[in-house]
Amino acid sequence: MNIGTLENSELLAILPEILLAVLALVVLALDLIWPSSRKRELGIVAGTGVFVILALTLILSPPQGDEALLGGMIRHDDLAQIFKVMVLLASALTCLMSVDAEGVGRKAEYYAILLASTIGMTLMASAADIIMAYVAMETTSIPLYILAGFLRDDDRSAEAGLKYFLFGAFASAFLLYGLSLLYGFTGETGIYDIAAAFRFGEPGTLPLLVAVIFVAVGVAFKVSAVPFHFWTPDVYEGAPIPVAAFVSVGSKAASFALLMRVFLGIFQHQPQMWAPLLVVFSVATMTVGNVLALPQKNIKRLLAYSSIAQAGYTLMGAVAVYASDNGLGAASVTFYMGLYVLTNIAAFTVVTLFHRATHSEEIADMAGLSRRSPGLAMAMLLALLSLGGIPPLAGFIGKFYLFSAAVDAGLVGLAIIGVINAIIALYYYLSIAKVMYVDRSEDEDKPIEVPRPYWVVFGVTLVGIIVLGTIGAGIGFEWARQAALGLPGV
Repeated sequence: MNIGTLENSELLAILPEILLAVLALVVLALDLIWPSSRKRELGIVAGTGVFVILALTLILSPPQGDEALLGGMIRHDDLAQIFKVMVLLASALTCLMSVDAEGVGRKAEYYAILLASTIGMTLMASAADIIMAYVAMETTSIPLYILAGFLRDDDRSAEAGLKYFLFGAFASAFLLYGLSLLYGFTGETGIYDIAAAFRFGEPGTLPLLVAVIFVAVGVAFKVSAVPFHFWTPDVYEGAPIPVAAFVSVGSKAASFALLMRVFLGIFQHQPQMWAPLLVVFSVATMTVGNVLALPQKNIKRLLAYSSIAQAGYTLMGAVAVYASDNGLGAASVTFYMGLYVLTNIAAFTVVTLFHRATHSEEIADMAGLSRRSPGLAMAMLLALLSLGGIPPLAGFIGKFYLFSAAVDAGLVGLAIIGVINAIIALYYYLSIAKVMYVDRSEDEDKPIEVPRPYWVVFGVTLVGIIVLGTIGAGIGFEWARQAALGLPGV
């Protein structure tokens, strides 16, 4: 590759991050210029801008080859591209669903901080160096701590921001120590350079196991894996609803991309050390998430425990990565994260509009929603059924691929536990549907307004849920599988 082509590849690799930074500055500049009457449009500008960046990311495909660019700091491949698309989609939809959200919709600094976190997530998806991985994770996390506590006059929001920061700092210290051990063992910081060094001599089983555990703890916190999930319900409940949605999808998708790169890159020849650990994480996470979701009365807390359970299902595919030479494990994780972004954003958008109209987050207060706002009730129903894995929606296809990957890897017991948990989850998902469609309310004659930006969010998410569960399932999974085959170690 000549120098000119290399420079073009490097620019292409970080183009989304450059454009996101420019967009954040544009939003802040408009805030200074526009009168108060136009501040609502800041979210529309931010959301539209991210959609444009997403389109450019899709159009400008990565070049053939697997070079690590920018001094070996990032890897610009199909897997990075597909996860960047997920993160950008989550960011764009979150901006639009924030337009009329109380306390954040007219704040330019809110959108700038959200875009800064998006930059960190896109870098996490393409990190090829442990220094870049750590910096990207902190670039993701620090803005999210601020966003969680953005509502300064709300005690719950302040508590959410503080808890998220304290627990995040704890997990960050574990991750940093684990990564420093890897550097100490090999003298390398590149993920694939460390893997190459391990092939010619390992530091010993116990020291390497310690490094694996510390790195796993850091990543487990980001994906809300048990027992590092305890921050999730409180943060989701206290944070502004669009922030909770963004944390639940964007941060999780980027973290799973990083998890696959680290464990398949650095530890690709030592699966006996990390695969059993991920099995334990998967079983505990899906089981605890579903069981604790059953008694929840607050819709945001229920979605928080649902998010934990979904992470458990996805970890099942992550375990299968090392045993699937056809890329099925990594592809199932990638595909499931894509549909999860659409499904959870749809659910949280309904919660945002419901809270805006009623100032309530209680499930019981959603009684009669089907008569009060048939469109919102239908959107919530589709999201819940997809999360529950009911055909012909995307959640069913996603779970099918995850369970197939587990069976293909010889993890039949894990797949059975996953099926049992999916059945448990159906109970609380259908309980919400029962409240919306069967229970009665005195406010049934008070319709809920749905502003135009929210219809855009519903259009993208609900069409995506249906298409990825039907005619688009094969195309979407094949894209994910081709991206997975380019991942070293697959």
